[in-house]
Amino acid sequence: MTSWAGRTAAEIAAAVREKRVTPREVVAEHLARIERLDGRVGAFRVVRAEAALAEADEVGARGDLDELPLAGVPVAVKDNLAVRGESNRVGSAATPDTPADHDHVTVARLRAAGVVVVGLTNVPELCVFGTTEGVHGTARNPWDTSRNAGGSSGGSAAAVAAGLVPIALGNDGMGSLRIPAANCGLVTIKPGSGVVPAGISDGDWFGMSENGPLATTVEDARLLLSVMADSSFVRRDEHATLKVAVSLRSPLAGIAVTKPYTKAVRDAAGLLIKGGHQVRRADPPYPLSLSLTSLTTWTAGTSVDAEGLDRSRLARRTRVHAAIGRRFLGTVRTGKAREELRRRLEPFFAEHDVLLLPALARRSPKAGPWHERGWLANVLVNSNYSPLTPPWNLTGWPAMSVPLGTLPSGAPTAVQLVARPGSEAVLLDLAEELERRQPWQRTAPLD
Repeated sequence: MTSWAGRTAAEIAAAVREKRVTPREVVAEHLARIERLDGRVGAFRVVRAEAALAEADEVGARGDLDELPLAGVPVAVKDNLAVRGESNRVGSAATPDTPADHDHVTVARLRAAGVVVVGLTNVPELCVFGTTEGVHGTARNPWDTSRNAGGSSGGSAAAVAAGLVPIALGNDGMGSLRIPAANCGLVTIKPGSGVVPAGISDGDWFGMSENGPLATTVEDARLLLSVMADSSFVRRDEHATLKVAVSLRSPLAGIAVTKPYTKAVRDAAGLLIKGGHQVRRADPPYPLSLSLTSLTTWTAGTSVDAEGLDRSRLARRTRVHAAIGRRFLGTVRTGKAREELRRRLEPFFAEHDVLLLPALARRSPKAGPWHERGWLANVLVNSNYSPLTPPWNLTGWPAMSVPLGTLPSGAPTAVQLVARPGSEAVLLDLAEELERRQPWQRTAPLD
């Protein structure tokens, strides 16, 4: 008997289209794996077992089955995007437990392409922090369950890394796709502004938040992004030479990048040199004000999302974050700081096609009740381990996390790739080249 859990989305969809397996068989096998392993991982807030099997049968009966790019593929959805018939709790006790009457546009596009939504995944409250824990559960890194999966798309990343689903849907406002992907050894891309419909909370954190894929291969990430964007990302000429800048510098002053993550970048640079690319050391001209811009925008976004919620039911760290952000709303809404950052960085990206840099500064924190700890403790641990992702939300430019190398524990490390607007296909191609030259183990050895 062929095992479908642990197979890629592309492999599953091809088998379903060719009638070598039914959507029900694929979904049932993944549901069984979720039941067996998710108690150790904490990926899901809710598993839609009965509904998913019924929807799998509906997919199997579709007349256009042989045309569906994601036919019968089980998918997990981050719990801040609407799934018809399910409540959208956003990791909080303060949000209403009211079933959604419609699918978010990205979920609708995935369903039209043939996916089956098997569940909604855990997030930190209001998706604020880079660790995932709270009243609905803690998402752990399947490679090292003593560590947090990261956040805020931590549940989605943990689900894919554990082989509970082949792909998942998440989003990224200050690194919320790239942080957990880097922790869990996954491929993700935060697309540039306007490439994929956003519609995340109220105002998408001033337009910084973008929906994106979590996958174990670049092929699956490209496939999922294409469906979400309703657009294809065509491969470039494989002999095209790119100008790649390599930076090991943290954008936030005073934070050092640890050796496993600098080694990953150096190794990736070596692979790209062998591929014929022009690779050289060059640091982006990050302004000293970047720390303040990041903090004010981050907190102000939370203050908008917390409006109308019962603050007594929010965790203390969330209440403080929102209260601080209310002071900066007027300034952040002007967008001046973000526009100045773009103008400052544009000449650098006119000179270089791609920036290669660490995805993280260090491994994720220990899994634990971070939601019960103070605001400052959370901000410090987030800033110290993930300072390299926020600039690219502030600019609105595309950025990827790609697995490369390992920690001493055996858990994955990762690099980040960034490019100018409209370069999603370039980033995917470069990530595919890294994957081809140094393949990674796709899922954690939990069995």
